[in-house]
Amino acid sequence: MSLPPLLQKLRLPVIASPMFIVSTPALVIAQCQAGIVGSMPALNARPAAQLADWLAEITETLAAWDKAHPESPAAPFAINQIVHKSNDRLEHDMQVCAQYKVPLVITSLGAREDVNQAVHGWGGLVLHDVINNKFAHKAIEKGADGLIAVATGAGGHAGVKNPFPLVQEIRQWFDGPLALSGAIATGNAVLAAQACGADLAYIGSAFIATAEARAQDAYKQAIVDGSSDDIVYTNLFTGVHGNYLAPSIRAAGLDPEHLPESDPSKMNFGGNAAAKAWKDIWGCGQGIGAITAVLPAAELVARLEREYRAARSRLAL
Repeated sequence: MSLPPLLQKLRLPVIASPMFIVSTPALVIAQCQAGIVGSMPALNARPAAQLADWLAEITETLAAWDKAHPESPAAPFAINQIVHKSNDRLEHDMQVCAQYKVPLVITSLGAREDVNQAVHGWGGLVLHDVINNKFAHKAIEKGADGLIAVATGAGGHAGVKNPFPLVQEIRQWFDGPLALSGAIATGNAVLAAQACGADLAYIGSAFIATAEARAQDAYKQAIVDGSSDDIVYTNLFTGVHGNYLAPSIRAAGLDPEHLPESDPSKMNFGGNAAAKAWKDIWGCGQGIGAITAVLPAAELVARLEREYRAARSRLAL
């Protein structure tokens, strides 16, 4: 199955993943103008009323870009919705997304038919992120249009599956849009994601170290300085396992090598506890060894494109 028209004319087969706190209109707009799908969590808009202002800013700015640059129109943008029961803003945020007819919605932590139907009602597409084949089946059964396979090594909430079997098992039954997430930070890795069966690469942590990202300078520098050895996988901070930067854990007075287990029933993705966790404990994936400087998002995309095309040429594709 070919990609839907919305995703066929990207400069690179890349979706920038939505990052809690970090992704805001400035980063989303820069990513879309650079030719890849930009995204942000709805929950980044605080208070909730700010979401309408942000969506107006994104849609109006990208429309103006398209008018001024007909030869290189902006890529579509996506909004991430946490559909877990702890998110008491979901109904409000979905209404705002409907008002602006958000082209892509990325759903996380649960699959809901009513959410998928709502997005389809305004003509949008839904991509649901999953960490295993079981959840992939559930997402498609409930009406998602495509999947994001979150493999081991991805920043933030991540699974433990190697990308090869994860994509392989999904592709045995699903031929729709499929993105792969997990330690992708080079153009070579983008091509590798396609080679193993995905249509698109899903990249997050590399964009934290960009000028437009809403992240502390220390956070950006930790990514520049860090490598896969600095990533810690734990469920302590939100109740769901995820990958975090060890320096931020140490700065919080904890030993990253001896962290206790959390109670999964205490999961919180919509309130102050989650915000504090992501603000003080920095999510990050294992691919950051490729990040050597803080750059504008456009320069990072340009580098990824050069590497991607060189990889294709090297392999005579």
